Amino acid sequence: MPLKRSPKNIEKECTSIEKCLALYRDSLSSKDMDHDGTHFDQKIPHVFVILGASGDLARKKIYPTLWWLYRDNLLPTNTVFYGYARSKTTIEDIQMKCLQYMKLAASEKEKYEAFWKVNHYVAGSYDSRVDFEKLNQQLYNHEKHSSANRIFYLALPPSVFESCTIHIRNACMALKGWTRIIIEKPFGKDSASSKKLSDHLASLFTEQQVYRIDHYLGKEMVQNLMTLRFGNRIFNPCWNRDNIASVQISFKEPFGTQGRGGYFDEFGIIRDIMQNHLLQILTLVAMEKPTSCLPDDIRNEKVKVLRSIPEIVLKDVVLGQYIGNEEGEGDAKLSYLDDPTVPPGSNTPTYAMAVLKINNERWDGVPFILKCGKALNERKAEVRIQFRDVPGDIFSGKPKRNELVIRVQPGEALYVKMMVKTPGMAFDMEETELDLTYSSRYENVKLPDAYERLILDVFCGSQMHFVRSDELSEAWRIFTPLLHEIQQEHVVPVPYKYGSRGPKEADELLLNNNYKFTGSYKWINKK
Repeated sequence: MPLKRSPKNIEKECTSIEKCLALYRDSLSSKDMDHDGTHFDQKIPHVFVILGASGDLARKKIYPTLWWLYRDNLLPTNTVFYGYARSKTTIEDIQMKCLQYMKLAASEKEKYEAFWKVNHYVAGSYDSRVDFEKLNQQLYNHEKHSSANRIFYLALPPSVFESCTIHIRNACMALKGWTRIIIEKPFGKDSASSKKLSDHLASLFTEQQVYRIDHYLGKEMVQNLMTLRFGNRIFNPCWNRDNIASVQISFKEPFGTQGRGGYFDEFGIIRDIMQNHLLQILTLVAMEKPTSCLPDDIRNEKVKVLRSIPEIVLKDVVLGQYIGNEEGEGDAKLSYLDDPTVPPGSNTPTYAMAVLKINNERWDGVPFILKCGKALNERKAEVRIQFRDVPGDIFSGKPKRNELVIRVQPGEALYVKMMVKTPGMAFDMEETELDLTYSSRYENVKLPDAYERLILDVFCGSQMHFVRSDELSEAWRIFTPLLHEIQQEHVVPVPYKYGSRGPKEADELLLNNNYKFTGSYKWINKK
């Protein structure tokens, strides 16, 4: 028999998703306390409800993720899934639409059919309590117990968050088990709307019941930042303003809006990528060492970093909007404004670079450069830490700056760019790297999708990789004045060609903030 463990001890021992799962499943063999103070045991059903089950997010991400977790036996054995949406569809229709995203092997057909047999669908309105009561009755019919654990995933537009959460609270809460609510971004559009949403959720649920999901926090290399920084003696002593010249966190996509410009235009690249994904990575790069690996100890340190960042001002920002490239092919010839779903004459930026400063002892004077954009020259997300120039140069200016690069996607990797003597008789030097490319070093290891990690975390009751309300408040404090100024002053973004590196003005901003781009070295993904 496995040893009984309290949830507090489980959380302390959760150094990996796999270990966390194993400990969690051990605990299911006996009656115990879950993280939010309620009981569970092996007989208690777990119900996962997808609100917005007929939408793109559910079809492309949530159903495939649940299938992968089910396929790999990573979920509690007594788990069923319910879809809920306004569409008069069926679970068979949803299954057909999801198939292309499922990564289904021929040998998995039988288990795949078993997965869909524990899936159900209920049609209903998002603003009708009667419909939610009907959903609740369906859940109880399955559970057949007075106790059950329920997860509600809001794969919905923000316009219906309020009504849905009210009806969940009033009609669909688990009677004796726990209830957890997963909220997808955007978490508001500015400080005021975010606070309104947070206050609304706080009036219905405890903070321990709310899981604000940012899928970047589930990515392998983002989760690796904690281990890299605090599990190695080699990095921490030089992780400060005395040694680091600048930090660049970038996200690049080689395609435009692809017909989804109407949604994108409402939010823009800053709200869509920078204020959440990139800022979350910044906090993990910059935070002080937490007192433990418990979720709130980590999130406390992230909040301290955010509180040390002043509001961004427009002079430290470059905004761009892509235009068609006559030399390109297909969509590359089209500008952002050529998308028929984009309002004519829109000034919404598709590219943004912003320089943030952290006013604390470790980072005073070090620029943190956040960069994101669509229709650029490559697909890439990475953290690039550039070290200061070597003092007392004896090589006539030949050494280039050392860089530590954490490649988030594609091709997870960690490498250090450094100078070495050129092999051979000549006494010259060249740039090379110390390289940990995951596809070659961990050739037979399957890296789970970010949503797999995070949804499993919700089952386990760990909020380590989810956004807390005070984190969200501080993030919006930093960006809201800039967003309002851009809107009120009708700031016109700089045009840049589809498939380019972005606006030239961005290179000037980099140079003015102690980042040197030489273009003399390119890392090769060793597949």
